[in-house]
Amino acid sequence: MRIFAAVIGFVCFAAVTAAQAASTQADFDSALAAALVAEKDAGALKNRWTTTEQALAAAKKAAATGDFDAAVKQAKQAEALAKASIAQAKEQDTAWKAGVIH
Repeated sequence: MRIFAAVIGFVCFAAVTAAQAASTQADFDSALAAALVAEKDAGALKNRWTTTEQALAAAKKAAATGDFDAAVKQAKQAEALAKASIAQAKEQDTAWKAGVIH
């Protein structure tokens, strides 16, 4: 009986934890805002990637259907891509000097 009660308690705990892990509209809004800021910074460096735009579009589409878990995942992917494009732009800004013959 104790084992049964422990199993039931664990199942209830797991269900509550899983429910709390589900993303919400607020989670998506936050992730999208961060992605858009990073994308704006990449645009300022004239180094926007089409893959970032695709991830942003996928995030917005998922949010429109109410799939906030996928929407947050795509928005975070878009942010990561935008940050990578920023890093690339900064690296390439000085890397060309290594290719110049002196």
